[in-house]
Amino acid sequence: MAPKTKKAFVCSECGYESPKWTGQCAGCGEWNTMTEQLVSNQKPAAAIASVGIKTAAAKSLVDIRTQDEHRFVTGIKELDRVLGGGIVKGSVVLLSGDPGIGKSTILLQICEAVKNELSVLYVSGEESATQIKLRAARLGVKGDNITVMSETDTQAICEYIMSAKPGLVMIDSIQTLQISELSSSAGSIVQVRESTNMLLRTGKSLDIPIVIVGHVNKGGDIAGPKVLEHIVDTVLYFEGERNQSYRVLRAIKNRFGSTNEIGVFEMGEKGLSEVENPSAMMLSGRMKNVSGDCITCIIEGTRPILAEVQGLVTTTGFGNPRRMSTGFDFNRLNLLLAVLEKRLGLYFSNLDTYLNIVGGMRVDEPAADLAVCMALVSGLRDVPIDERLIAFGEVGLSGELRSVPRAKARVIEAARLGFTSCIVPKSCLKQLTNLPEGITVTGVSNLGEAISLIR
Repeated sequence: MAPKTKKAFVCSECGYESPKWTGQCAGCGEWNTMTEQLVSNQKPAAAIASVGIKTAAAKSLVDIRTQDEHRFVTGIKELDRVLGGGIVKGSVVLLSGDPGIGKSTILLQICEAVKNELSVLYVSGEESATQIKLRAARLGVKGDNITVMSETDTQAICEYIMSAKPGLVMIDSIQTLQISELSSSAGSIVQVRESTNMLLRTGKSLDIPIVIVGHVNKGGDIAGPKVLEHIVDTVLYFEGERNQSYRVLRAIKNRFGSTNEIGVFEMGEKGLSEVENPSAMMLSGRMKNVSGDCITCIIEGTRPILAEVQGLVTTTGFGNPRRMSTGFDFNRLNLLLAVLEKRLGLYFSNLDTYLNIVGGMRVDEPAADLAVCMALVSGLRDVPIDERLIAFGEVGLSGELRSVPRAKARVIEAARLGFTSCIVPKSCLKQLTNLPEGITVTGVSNLGEAISLIR
């Protein structure tokens, strides 16, 4: 017989337990740290007596067999790439992103992709079964192997999973689920944590993979307690602007694969479609012979991707010049502007400066520093950069150019898309051997040499 549970309030700082909520913890004196939790009524001694004394067992690592463990390939290549090859049996995947980014859409598309191999249970606390059917019809999702449930009671969902034993479970979303024994409302920290724990135990005990949708707060972080990200096996995050069609799926945490891979999708009338050549996508619609435009190459996981950097420099109409950056770190932009002023004597202090990474991409790699500087100088001088030129390299505070990893893969990707000239740090030249024909590589040691090539 399962032990009875009761509600208690536990301090998140010291662990002090109280039968009722108090503003200040009586144990450590901290304020607003008492959180509601479920606590077992059964005493440890009684629990041991009821089941008998068990001896902990351990296995040698070499004796553990993994032949029976395999991944379920979804058939959506960009998703499988991010997951590390597919969905692992018994794993719990948290999918998050901004409202309207495509979280529920990709869940239904996964259902369509695996329906011939797995029975799928789609649980929604936000939509009725009829609404889910209408959205599935719009996306072309159909099949007798997909079961839909509109439910918000976590215990009822787990009981159905244990009785039906589906091959894959979708939860949309965790913020709508609640446990009736807890007095807090759905979406609270306690409800999210306890509901996730209950789903986790159910999925692990039956080796059923579960995909959970999580909302984000106004700061863009995953809503709920931070422990939610620690509990699950994989955390996926959808990036992109709602007014743009391109979406980037990124793994923040992955116990069964790399967190460096990304998947690129395009949102259309029929849902999300894979983008097999992100570089060509990012450069589509590019204008030629325009100042303030430079192409760079970044590495996302194992994939080189070309990105277009746009810089606009104009006279300010206010007392203080404006600085604005989209897709590039704002503090890094200010650092590069300081280097250009100090080392090259190019003053931006009385000019408005705008920087944009085209296509909704976010560039965090220092290899984009050189292209950012060249785009800003091109915009300042109003001199176009050769449309077939690409530049990458990290800029130091002394104006020197530092080497970047995988330089050869970047140059090969540029040559594949028709670029004929490449500016790289001189220290990278030793890596660049046996390059494709038709592309010329120029090595520079500092930022001044690179800027002098803008004509």
